[in-house]
Amino acid sequence: MQARTTRWALALTLSAALGGCGYNDFQRLDEQTVSAWAEVLNQYQRRADLVPNLVATVKGEAAFEQETLTRVIEARSRATAIQVTPDMLNDPQAMQRFQAAQGELGSALSRLLVVSEQYPNLKANQGFGDLRVQLEGTENRITVARNRYIQSVQDYNVLARSFPSNLTAMVFGYSPKANFSVANEAALSVPPQVDFQKK
Repeated sequence: MQARTTRWALALTLSAALGGCGYNDFQRLDEQTVSAWAEVLNQYQRRADLVPNLVATVKGEAAFEQETLTRVIEARSRATAIQVTPDMLNDPQAMQRFQAAQGELGSALSRLLVVSEQYPNLKANQGFGDLRVQLEGTENRITVARNRYIQSVQDYNVLARSFPSNLTAMVFGYSPKANFSVANEAALSVPPQVDFQKK
């Protein structure tokens, strides 16, 4: 009887100690980051799914710049070729590769939309206009999803680095997660060049 009481007391003490050390918080915040990441991927996939329709619509404009279309198609191919796994959340290099590919696709799409302004028939095409609105909405959704993910990772990383929960992180292997970053921070300080001359 004494041994059974001792085991129960030990189990209660252990669960109280684990509850106060941040273990449960790690579980909650880890699930939160995984969920937020899934939403980021969902929005990127939505954008990737819009690209073929957008390219097909633009191809209807006979004189449209082939180089611009090729860049969009190649960027989409590279962005969708990256195998996204849950382990990516803990791998800063994999996150950088993923970000670079998504950034390249975003840049190619922006270029496509800028170039399309020079084609009146394309601007007047209702299908193209609808796709453009959907793409702009998706870009906004991507921004919101990324911001939620950034906040989730921040909450998780603060827990992983704060005392005494950092001891729990070391014991159970909860390392800080990789976050989105700016590819070229130095470029942010350079003002954009604006050229109003038609080319």
